[in-house]
Amino acid sequence: MAEPIDTEPVGDVADASALNPESLGFMCGIEVHQQLATGKLHSRQPGNLYDVTIDTVPDEWKRFNRRLRAARGEGGAIDVAARFESRRNRSFVYIQSPNAGLIELDEQPPLTHDDDAVSIALTVSALLNAKPVSLLQTMRKTVVDGSNTSGFQRTSLISVDGILQTETGPVGVDVLCLEEDSARKLDTLNTGDGEQVIYNLDRLGLPLIEIATAPDIISPEHAKETSIALGRCLRQTRRVRRGLGSIRQDLNVSLACGDRVEIKGCQDLSWIPRIIRLEMSRQLHFYRLANELRSSLSLPLLPPDRRSDDAMVERSVRDAVESHLPLNLDDVSVCFSVCDSKMVQTGFGKGSVMLALPLPELAGRFGTKAMDSEDSQLPRLGRELAGAAKLAGVKGVFHSDELPAYGIESEHVAAVRQHLSLSESDGFVLCLAPQWQAELALESVLTRCRLAWHRIPQEVRNVVVKKGAPEDGTTAPMRPLPGGARMYPETDVPVLTIDHQRWQQTLENLPMSDEERKQRLSDYEVSDDQARQLLARELDDTFVDRASQLPHKGWASVLLENDEANPDLCANVLAVKEAGLITRESINDIIAHFAGMLPRSDEIAAFGEANGFKPADEGDLGAIIDGIVAERADFVRERKMGAMGPLMGVVMQAVGAADGKVVSALLREAIQKISE
Repeated sequence: MAEPIDTEPVGDVADASALNPESLGFMCGIEVHQQLATGKLHSRQPGNLYDVTIDTVPDEWKRFNRRLRAARGEGGAIDVAARFESRRNRSFVYIQSPNAGLIELDEQPPLTHDDDAVSIALTVSALLNAKPVSLLQTMRKTVVDGSNTSGFQRTSLISVDGILQTETGPVGVDVLCLEEDSARKLDTLNTGDGEQVIYNLDRLGLPLIEIATAPDIISPEHAKETSIALGRCLRQTRRVRRGLGSIRQDLNVSLACGDRVEIKGCQDLSWIPRIIRLEMSRQLHFYRLANELRSSLSLPLLPPDRRSDDAMVERSVRDAVESHLPLNLDDVSVCFSVCDSKMVQTGFGKGSVMLALPLPELAGRFGTKAMDSEDSQLPRLGRELAGAAKLAGVKGVFHSDELPAYGIESEHVAAVRQHLSLSESDGFVLCLAPQWQAELALESVLTRCRLAWHRIPQEVRNVVVKKGAPEDGTTAPMRPLPGGARMYPETDVPVLTIDHQRWQQTLENLPMSDEERKQRLSDYEVSDDQARQLLARELDDTFVDRASQLPHKGWASVLLENDEANPDLCANVLAVKEAGLITRESINDIIAHFAGMLPRSDEIAAFGEANGFKPADEGDLGAIIDGIVAERADFVRERKMGAMGPLMGVVMQAVGAADGKVVSALLREAIQKISE
């Protein structure tokens, strides 16, 4: 943005796709986190990931119980996000996978950086024309959500000031870092003392490259384009992990009338434009709501651009709102002593209480569920309040605009209003939970409600997921946006020097570009589709390594059909087939049989013969095919070469193990003889 915007933002919140990014002062940057295909960053443990769930964790894997607390940063302050997490009263269980040792358990100092990981990070820096730092100083980044046993994540700045080229235009790369991945969450249990979160330590410590772009992205569609370009650049190294969860995108989005929000959980790139547009709609909605609320209290309105905010005015508004909305929590359980709601009765049976937070003059402001033009939930204050409450560990809250509902009848609503001495213009929020948790949840609700008079808060939000995919592109609050207080030096990892010689070596050994790889494959006799798939699955290097000894198209087919298998095994089986000792149709079965092994050629041939995979003698094949064609001579004369398809299945059934290409050639020859 250049000059501050002084006109009111235009756009229909219910039609997010029609919002104009440029006129709304749209700003966006992307953070990409990519796992590297190496061992762990600071422990020399292998980078294996184990396909386990909470129900399939082996009994012999040990478990450790921990509680974490927020520590002060180097400047003496406790980070706002860390302070919030520490109030959630959560405990953590860590499951020790086979690739997790004392370092992962935070019972032994970390080792220096994995050299392969550093090399990959430098290579990506060079591909982005970024400038490397001369010394890698590892920092600790405070993380107290339990995903790191130590309470912090180790991260090292590798390079700065790069450029990513996209079709829409260049995007600056502010920083490229090398950091540890977090533990994987397996389950969350609710206990009487708070949540218990269970983590698997297999992923903890895997090296991640983090790339943060400058806010040069000019539209939601450009954000998707930028993410694709970053992913392509990382894959160019051929040393990054593939598959679900191996790369994660975070979106930093703001409008002039809103503020910066970081959105996590953008796994599917096709959803990025929709997620961003819905965030634009949300920021626009809450800007307008803030001015409506300010007008109701005769307070100065927000200017259309946050750069025009006056700190003294905002402090006076804050003070006025805090006076208008004091923290008054009342136990209204008695109002529900006779209530048929199963939810309410179950809660009371477990010792929960129903607390109420009165919110004067906010009736009708919370909103009820409604959908936009593309069937996504419209932004509303009630949903934000529920999101704030859920961060305290409760499943949700009830607000007055949505009641009666959930088995809570109109008489219960009237009883609450009478108990709290509320007028019809006043709103309230109810929370059913243990006393301490209900108090924390409603304090969070009040804090978020007071913010409704201001611009949207800077925070980290998460895409709402249902059945493993975005529900509708909307987001929910996750935690406050962290500040600089979360970073301080890591004294256990020595500083690593990146000298001129190492950087020059990196520049002289850059990986091939996508265009160069495509050109290289054009020298081989493979189809266009095979070439595209070899490149897309990153199998082109494996293909080229052995293509001189094998038929090109056949080798490409075997690789693509068995891309998870050992390439040496695939090459050996194909070589045995080319020697005429097994059939083409048996290749995949034989590769599957020998998975995890590397048999000799004679062992492969012996297995093929013992299991009926040895090709029939060509002379015998010819006789069988001639007989089948002769029996169906009239059909062949009528259909001519059109008989190939129907007869091919008949012949293959008759001959059993045979090479399909040989059978096809002999059948064609036999049909041509009768057709002539």
